[in-house]
Amino acid sequence: MMERLVEGARQLGLSLNERQLRQFQTYYEQLVDWNRRINLTGITDYEEVQIKHFVDSLSILLATEETTFADGNFALLDVGTGAGMPGIPLKIARPAVGLVLLESITKKTAFLQQVAGALGLDGVRVINKRAEDIGHLPDYRESFDMVVCRAVSQLATVAEITLPFCRTAGLAVIPKKNPVTAELEDAKAAIRILGGEIKGIRQVTVAGLEDRVLVILVKTSPTPSTYPRRPGIPAKRPLR
Repeated sequence: MMERLVEGARQLGLSLNERQLRQFQTYYEQLVDWNRRINLTGITDYEEVQIKHFVDSLSILLATEETTFADGNFALLDVGTGAGMPGIPLKIARPAVGLVLLESITKKTAFLQQVAGALGLDGVRVINKRAEDIGHLPDYRESFDMVVCRAVSQLATVAEITLPFCRTAGLAVIPKKNPVTAELEDAKAAIRILGGEIKGIRQVTVAGLEDRVLVILVKTSPTPSTYPRRPGIPAKRPLR
């Protein structure tokens, strides 16, 4: 069961127990079932989901190496989580994580609430809002140790909807496909304006994910109160 996941996790230095593998199996079954009714993912093949969704999500943990988050005891926000990735796989692998899943599409949040219950995950909150809206609320702003986002938007846009949620010294981890050099150069000014710095780029070396890198940003100073801008603006007019 879940051989590709087991092997991918091994390459990441992770060992999944039987309970965790059962949770991933249930997650897959729920994902495919719900996907018949609402558009959650274009990837439903059993082996592809294991690599391109589950292992890809777990690769985020590479960003925690040599940090205080390595034991998994940290507050995590997954922005625009969609079908729950990378947040839910990370929660399965690191049960101590305090997880908030942020998704603006109501049908998807119904799936997230249902699957979190089916997997027996404690300490998971699902919020049906846009990042640009809740990024100004005191309960969420600069409150998370780590913020992740798998969106395909430009890096400057993703920085604007993640860094405002990071506490000082917290991380924003953004998976990207190589090459990322030009996009990173374009986003440098935006990252600085938002109170962040580029901590590093981590190559994912797992078989099947060789084109993936993690852009890791660290929060060094508070984000100015004007950011994030109102919904849609970060994507339409990325900071330069």
